[in-house]
Amino acid sequence: MKVIMVLFDSLNRHYLPSYGNSWIKAPNFKRLAENSVQFDNCFAGSLPCMPARRELHTGRYNFLHRSWGPLEPFDDSMPEILKMNGVYSHLATDHHLYWADGGATYHSRFSSWEMIRGQEGDPWKGQIKFPEIPEDAKAPQRLFLPSREKLADIWRQEWVNRQEFKEEKDYPQSRTFQAGIDFIEKNHSEDNWFLQIESFDPHEPYVVPEEYDALYGDHIKKKNLDWPDYHPVIESSDDVENLKYKYAALLSKCDRSLGNILDLMDKHKMWDDTMLIVCTDHGFLLGEHGWWAKNMMPAYNELVNTPLFIWDPRVKIKGEKRNSLVQLIDMAPTILEFFGLDIPKDMQGHPLRDTIANDKKIREACIFGWHGNQINCTDGKYVYMRGEAKNTNSPLYEYTLMPTHIKSRFSIEEMKDFELAEPFTFTKGLKTMKVEVKNFNQHYRFGTMLYDTEKDPYQEKPIEDIKQEVRMANLMRKLMKESDAPLEQYERIGLSYDKEVTEQDILDYKANFEKEYSVGKDFEESITWEGNTKNEFIAFVNLVKINDKDKLVEEFKKEIEKENLGKVTEEFLENFVKERVDEERKPMIMYFLNLLSRRK
Repeated sequence: MKVIMVLFDSLNRHYLPSYGNSWIKAPNFKRLAENSVQFDNCFAGSLPCMPARRELHTGRYNFLHRSWGPLEPFDDSMPEILKMNGVYSHLATDHHLYWADGGATYHSRFSSWEMIRGQEGDPWKGQIKFPEIPEDAKAPQRLFLPSREKLADIWRQEWVNRQEFKEEKDYPQSRTFQAGIDFIEKNHSEDNWFLQIESFDPHEPYVVPEEYDALYGDHIKKKNLDWPDYHPVIESSDDVENLKYKYAALLSKCDRSLGNILDLMDKHKMWDDTMLIVCTDHGFLLGEHGWWAKNMMPAYNELVNTPLFIWDPRVKIKGEKRNSLVQLIDMAPTILEFFGLDIPKDMQGHPLRDTIANDKKIREACIFGWHGNQINCTDGKYVYMRGEAKNTNSPLYEYTLMPTHIKSRFSIEEMKDFELAEPFTFTKGLKTMKVEVKNFNQHYRFGTMLYDTEKDPYQEKPIEDIKQEVRMANLMRKLMKESDAPLEQYERIGLSYDKEVTEQDILDYKANFEKEYSVGKDFEESITWEGNTKNEFIAFVNLVKINDKDKLVEEFKKEIEKENLGKVTEEFLENFVKERVDEERKPMIMYFLNLLSRRK
């Protein structure tokens, strides 16, 4: 028996034919749906990239305890369990963050691995001379934070790397799939192996050979405008369309690569004994809800309701859909069960054999989110998003024995006051470091939202239904307990560990949220505000964590009186903010202020 998993990064299911898209050119994704079972209620768990991969290995949520980070010493790893039990595991990937500080323990759990370089500013090819960059290219603003001079190297390196992409075979995605093809050709007649072909595409930037742009004709006017930023949509309508179709072009390239794997399944008659899984870590917003990308906004379904296709040769069902609620944490138990191996007790996921066969329900609800952002819960019909109870978004801690961020170690400042936490149920008796999150907590004032996704599948309008909110809040609380969530996570979002949520609790939470994220109703109503400046000022007060709001408000009033302003303008507010932020943090403060206020 064999398993091939094809993992695409940032795959938005609304761009796939079998999920309802009528204009994308992706015949092999359509072919895949015809030859497998398609899941319509698959949800991500921990976001974004490496938190999702930790779930893929461990079969359990990690966003309640940890942000982006490596596998921990106490983590179960599905590929390693296979390796230790006579099932060969191999990884072919171009996901460059496996080499970063926060991802460096994943690939080495496999029996062997092949790493392809060159994606998203990967520090790959060495060139001192600044590369030529086309005029229609645009660098995402986030690449220049906190220091334009320091992080501009990512943008520079991206264009150094692109010089290497002369033919389609040179592109990292092409080389990744070729590595997977080579493995299959060499080993298709062998037994007991797991192959993970992991494509960084269609993650941004959307870099493709000309022929894929040509598939979408005049919709792509700027071939090098291919890197959306992580912010509200502020581009011109032409640039928005350009970026959407650049994503489509890259997805069409992914489709061709997928077709090569399906061809091999046909060629070697592997449908008889090989499980095929095609999945993603999370989706990507391409203008939906007024946002680009991920991380900064609520966990809308375009981000978390992800595509999933599975062919199981034991049940031989294809061309059907399943509605049961499944998650990425189910992949490890599904693969271990397929090979007849025991599932570790700390895995929260479930094997999907019976769900594939007859849509067997395996859970009532699930949770998902980013560490420190809203905690979210769905039962497949309702989606409940619950944000922080206090504007400090505290208390919040990282629990780890591997103190690294995406591309750096934890700083001395972060580490100097860490404590040892008592073991969690899944840490194999080990205590962990408990490190307070003191820097930007990435809280975005979204509060609580409830959606009925059966009636409102695109989550266009939150509903007010306090009885459903109570039910969903208690489901969330139950799932947090089953995940051994740290006690402060309940406090952070205004839940009680000890008692169930009541209607009065919901009303109190909402009233407190409004109080926390205001600077006084009388003050707000006594001033005339231009555009969105009121929300921006409130965001600034909360963003810099001023302990004495009244003092800052008084300073603001005095400045208004001094300038004899009839209306608070964008220019006045920006100058007020900049005068109160040190130079090093100013670019980042202004960037996040725009995000928090959603200024356009």
